[in-house]
Amino acid sequence: MIYRFRVILDNDTEEDVFRDLEIRESDSLEDLHNIITQSFGFDGTEMASFYISDEQWNQGEEISLFDLSDDGSARLMNETKLNDVVHEAQPKLIYIYDFLSMWTFYVELAEIVEEAESTDYPNLMYVHGQIPDTAPERSFEAEGGDDMFNEFEDDLDVNDYDNLDFDENWN
Repeated sequence: MIYRFRVILDNDTEEDVFRDLEIRESDSLEDLHNIITQSFGFDGTEMASFYISDEQWNQGEEISLFDLSDDGSARLMNETKLNDVVHEAQPKLIYIYDFLSMWTFYVELAEIVEEAESTDYPNLMYVHGQIPDTAPERSFEAEGGDDMFNEFEDDLDVNDYDNLDFDENWN
């Protein structure tokens, strides 16, 4: 069977940016990673991960391109078949490419079809919109809308070294 995916760039631009792709259900997540990077014009050399997602696009289990865990327990793209993580009941993934730039994409299974004899897979079916030169800015907010990096409201100026209570002989 062939999985048809719509891969949408998470951005706040006026124009939507997405690609429609076809890939065999038995291909790996690394194969999906490769067609996504190629279809959006990336060189594919940066770190990337897929995250299993629920209906509200909440980020779940990570499936990485490389194992960077201390104990070698990470789930890897090249060892994970598409039909093991994506199916009609679980049609959504989040894909992040280049963890410095944080290119974020929503990957959704649109339909499952029979394989066409005259088509090579994976297949780029449709292109809409141009990817911007830089990744869209991401805002990180905690639940309730508060900025997650301003958890402590202590009015300390961390750049005012003279007035910080710091014991330079602490060790």
